[in-house]
Amino acid sequence: MSLTDSKLHSEDIEYAASGAPSIEIDPEEERKLVRKIDLIILPTMFLMYLLSYMDRTNIGNAKIAGMQADLKLTSGEYSVSLVVFFIGYVLCEVPSNMILSKVNPSAYIPFMMFLWGIVTICMGFIKTYHHLVGLRVIVGVLESAFAPGIMMLLSSWYKKSEQSKRFAIYISAAILSGAFGGLLAGAITSGLEGAHGIRGWRWLFIVEGAATSGWAIVAYFILPNFPATSQNKFTPREIELAIARLATENVTARSADHKGIGHLKALKIAFTSSWEIYPLTLGYMTIVGSSTLSYFYPTLVAGLGYTAHKAQYMTVPIYAVAFVVNLVNGVFADKFHRYRGLIIAGWMTLAFVTSAIVVGTYSLVGRYVLLVLMAAGLWTANGCGLSYGGATFGSMDPEVRAIALAFMNGMGNLASIYGAYLFPSEDAPKYLMGFGVTTGMCFVGIVAYAGTHFAMLKKQRSTA
Repeated sequence: MSLTDSKLHSEDIEYAASGAPSIEIDPEEERKLVRKIDLIILPTMFLMYLLSYMDRTNIGNAKIAGMQADLKLTSGEYSVSLVVFFIGYVLCEVPSNMILSKVNPSAYIPFMMFLWGIVTICMGFIKTYHHLVGLRVIVGVLESAFAPGIMMLLSSWYKKSEQSKRFAIYISAAILSGAFGGLLAGAITSGLEGAHGIRGWRWLFIVEGAATSGWAIVAYFILPNFPATSQNKFTPREIELAIARLATENVTARSADHKGIGHLKALKIAFTSSWEIYPLTLGYMTIVGSSTLSYFYPTLVAGLGYTAHKAQYMTVPIYAVAFVVNLVNGVFADKFHRYRGLIIAGWMTLAFVTSAIVVGTYSLVGRYVLLVLMAAGLWTANGCGLSYGGATFGSMDPEVRAIALAFMNGMGNLASIYGAYLFPSEDAPKYLMGFGVTTGMCFVGIVAYAGTHFAMLKKQRSTA
């Protein structure tokens, strides 16, 4: 049966997870469809995450540009301002994705993004430490809709063997935001210092918040829904093909008229039907926990003797190397997608070794080089870790997959709460506790991902 002649009823495509497509798939038509999906989702998602991560991490640049002095923040208070973001972020991820599985992501995700952009603008007018903490809590709650929502969207449109490249592009936005954020922060905090009587660090929040809300409005008109409910952007023929091709790699899709399973049932299934959720979550916790180092890049680089503005620019090479390595690995990991667990363990090994050397190295220049290598390992492991989860949970019901992905990402970001306390200013310039704990987390990550790979391989062989 050709794609042109096929007339699928909703029950025929209610679930596309049988491993066999419902229709004959023409390779050339599939390539054209994938290109169309890429052009719609990837640029939109990239800019959304770029702005999201800048809004989340600009507090580090604001700190060394005068916020800490103006608000009279202690090291402990600054750490609290980092932590409170992740409390709401972590607690709201699973509930947010449960909502997302029942609504249109093209409206829900941009709406939440628009709101956190407005709150970010408000951070430019704070007067006290308590104002900072309160607004950071709100931003965390609102941003909780974004990352797990985009993860769900990517895992709903792409086959398992296509996801590493797309998640690498997703993570590269965060990496680029670190590099671009440093350049932008340096330009704004120095170029707009005192403009209209407003400090440069305040302009940082105002400008970046306005950009976020502005792009959220644009994203509303571009971002698609899930495959079966994207009739406004794809033809019926393209939707049939989008759903059928997922079946070739056992990724579950659903027809537009199927209501899906209830929230309570989905919660129960998510935590009882797949043991893989637990080691993958543990592994992702070690990646994110180690990656909290990025919040302290400006501070660590400032320890090399650079001024505050120069320190912001010196963080750029750290992200630039990670950006390139992450994208190259995305292509490699898709080609060898059955070995994602070992690939991640390999990058965690690089981070483990470099972090261990940092503990015993007091040369500031040597530490800078090691930071570059460590960041490349951690960022690359991050993107690959997300694609590993997206592929592993692909055969779950959409509602269940939404919960599993949100749980993995949420618990991973839980590590950011204690990670914010790993590099207190009194530990400068060696920061032995921070690098020591990072070394330990990287080791646990190696064991988690390598162990998951071999356990899943054993399971596949036993059921073959």
